[in-house]
Formats: sequence, C-alpha cells, structure tokens
Amino acid sequence: QVQLVESGGGSVQSGGSLRLSCAASGYTYSTSCMGWFRQAPGKEREWVALWSSNGGTGYADAVKGRFTISRHNTKNTLDLQMNSLKPEDTAMYYCAADASRYYSECYERLRNLSFRNWGHGTQVTVSS
Repeated sequence: QVQLVESGGGSVQSGGSLRLSCAASGYTYSTSCMGWFRQAPGKEREWVALWSSNGGTGYADAVKGRFTISRHNTKNTLDLQMNSLKPEDTAMYYCAADASRYYSECYERLRNLSFRNWGHGTQVTVSS
C-alpha cells in the first residue's frame, strides 16, 4: 500500500504558474510508474503527465510544452511544474502510483487509469 498526498494547488490568473507536489509513503517500491491526472466538473478524469523509472516521461497534448513532471527519489516526491496556465487547466489534480516493469506497461496504466494507489487531489483554479 502506498499513501499519496498532493499539495501546491491554488488559484492563479491565466498565464501564471503553479507547482504541485505529491508525497509518497508506505510501500514506495510500488512507485516505479507515477502519473498526474485531472478532473474538471462534469468531465471524465484524464491523464496529464507520466513518469516511469523505465523510460522517462510523457505528456498529454494539451499540456505539452507547458507542464514538466519530475521525480525526487530521495524525498519520494513527484512534482508537476505548470507554466502558462489557462482557464481550461482548471480541475482537481490527482497523483497516482503503481508498479510497472516497462514504460509501455506504465503508459497502458495511464491510458486505462488502472492505478491501485491514488491521492485525494488538490484543486487548481485558473481565472481569465
């Protein structure tokens, strides 16, 4: 079991920046595949960014070039630097973690939202 706690959300104007952080504790051996997701009111949860210990990072087209995911192994944290924020980025942001042996397996988890460990989320609101 892995416990995940997100922080860093808040309100910002369009064009601004926020940095989200996800702190992992517990059985952190099951964190070789981690991702950030978001869910806006009335919409389905969607993936935002992926980190895999076996192949690096990946981003949804909507955030590519604006968001950067990074993992700090010594602190067991997963960060999401969000720049050039837009009103359409407004959502609850969630961190998730699971084990995977390959990048492709991690990516499939991301696409299918098939992670066993989820945080409770942090709200990001971007005003125009």
